[in-house]
Amino acid sequence: MDALKLLLERRSCHALQVPGPQGESLRTILRAGLRVPDFQSLRPYEFVVAEGEGLDRLGELFAQAARAAGKSDEMVERAKRMPHRAPVVITVIARHKASQIVRPLEQHLSAGCAVMAMQMAALAQGFAGVWRSGWLMFDPTLHQLLGLRPDDQIVGFLYLGTQGKPYDKPLSDPEPAEVTRWL
Repeated sequence: MDALKLLLERRSCHALQVPGPQGESLRTILRAGLRVPDFQSLRPYEFVVAEGEGLDRLGELFAQAARAAGKSDEMVERAKRMPHRAPVVITVIARHKASQIVRPLEQHLSAGCAVMAMQMAALAQGFAGVWRSGWLMFDPTLHQLLGLRPDDQIVGFLYLGTQGKPYDKPLSDPEPAEVTRWL
């Protein structure tokens, strides 16, 4: 896929099915996450990949977090099923590295760029995906279960697979002037 076409036509896909990226395709996606802007080459991120039985394990962690947060039984069950909305889920964590030069925000932005780069690499290989967020990103129990330190932060859950149905709406062509100011 042409790089500009990929960038200008990127869209999220919520209806994901098997197959998901595996083997060399998945390795390429992860490698793309390592190519993002990263001042001082700190690699201030970690990728936690769940596929197959790993989706069950991630679902259990989500359910434990929901239970600890006092969510309803219905929400606990929903949280348990959430990872199964795609064949592959990559949890991307901003892992703050000590630096006199690179501030935490810059490191978080680098981790966020990794999510986008991985999604684009998946799309370039014919897969589809969606960058999900939500309350679990900030849940202290999930952070603890994943072994995060106090200054670490989940920046997204990248759900990847094959597009399961056509998009409902045509791709819109946003107008840059709506959000652009010239000096």
